Amino acid sequence: MPEERLWAESFTALSDRIRSGALSPVTLTELMLARIEAYDNILHSYATVAPDVALGMAESAHAEIKAGDWRGPLHGIPMAVKDVFYTTDIRTGLGSSIYSGWQPPYESTATARLRAAGAVMLGKLTATEGVYADHHPTIAPPVNPFGAAHWTGTSSSGSGVAVTSGLAYATLGTDTGGSIRLPSSCCGLVGIKPTWGRVSRHGVFPLAESLDHVGPMARTAKDAAAILGVIAGADPADPTASPLDVPDYLAGIDGGVAGITVGVDWAFLRRIATEEVLESIEAVASTMAALGARIIDVTFPEPEAILRGWAVQCAVEAAIAHRRTYPARKQEYGERLAALLDRGNNFSGIALAEALGDRRIFNGRIATMFADIDMLLVPGLPVAGPTLDYMSSLGEDPEAILAIGPFTAPFDVCGYPTITVPCGSSSLGIPVAFQFVGKPFEEALLCRSAHAYQGVTEWHLRRPAL
Repeated sequence: MPEERLWAESFTALSDRIRSGALSPVTLTELMLARIEAYDNILHSYATVAPDVALGMAESAHAEIKAGDWRGPLHGIPMAVKDVFYTTDIRTGLGSSIYSGWQPPYESTATARLRAAGAVMLGKLTATEGVYADHHPTIAPPVNPFGAAHWTGTSSSGSGVAVTSGLAYATLGTDTGGSIRLPSSCCGLVGIKPTWGRVSRHGVFPLAESLDHVGPMARTAKDAAAILGVIAGADPADPTASPLDVPDYLAGIDGGVAGITVGVDWAFLRRIATEEVLESIEAVASTMAALGARIIDVTFPEPEAILRGWAVQCAVEAAIAHRRTYPARKQEYGERLAALLDRGNNFSGIALAEALGDRRIFNGRIATMFADIDMLLVPGLPVAGPTLDYMSSLGEDPEAILAIGPFTAPFDVCGYPTITVPCGSSSLGIPVAFQFVGKPFEEALLCRSAHAYQGVTEWHLRRPAL
């Protein structure tokens, strides 16, 4: 492998070389830092770069591995995390002017587990204000390296741009309505939104507690599976983190998909998705069938009521999260987040109760649908490579979530796990993606299925030309 292409590799493809001593974590970290310096003044994916922290961690990892203390496939791998994860040695800005320069007093559980696995922390990646829809006016939004006129996804946008551009090998994102999966779709990455509660949210600034998920974004299903295995599990600091044992997601990843039943609601997809997206999903179904999966028709529950309910719950829970600074410091907030918090403070108890009632009904219907299938196949986005102009034309919530989130937000509502995988390219060269959706805590099956798909396709190997 030419050394100059190291930036483009999946990290699990490099871990054996690191373990053997043929490749140094310091070399990889210096490469990432050099690329950040060369390209991020245009891409704006980083909120904070921490070269001293990163190089110190890389040198420690090198010494540990040289001494025979190899901790696993993340050991010595340069990563970054979304700028909402609390870290004691790198400031956390939350995409906000209010928290600019803030140094958290404690570490998030997820980043503590990355450190324990030996990962190297490069810095924090640009997030939308308060993990919502728009970047704060004082912050330059990340640029899609596949096309500057195109959307990068929502709040984990910096994460998507950095990993696809070779400015980090992987990252952690958060997902409330699609913010792991939408940037993964737009940037050609694999993103896992785990089952709600599979990964601790301790030390992660919330958007809406009952909808928030923490998960990895990486270049391959194998990379993402390796990260999930590190960060998942019970956490005394987060009572909502599941106590269920965490499987070894890498152990069975080569098991294939023979006999797996995959459901598709073609009528639902044709009603919402564009022709370009549909063609890509049809190709995925054909590939999975050729690998031995059984494709069957299902009926997906009508999502409009719970998408509108999502907008109510998100607003109310966000207002709770911002009580300390809103409305007391309203003038420091961006327009879009302020409008959300105003709505959250003004919704009636009846409106919230109706949203929660619709959520329970939807969740029951999802469970019924999954009685006959192992996984559901849906697009990542209804539109192939949406432009910034298209996104600005969608209007305010809940209309925007109805238009852009029908394949993402429902699975935040029910908490089922999904994996997003690149599967095509739009006519303008922007990545197109699909999702496998699984039953609760069936992330191992999702990783195995995505890995099987990537074993016979090459969409995940595509990199932007910077």
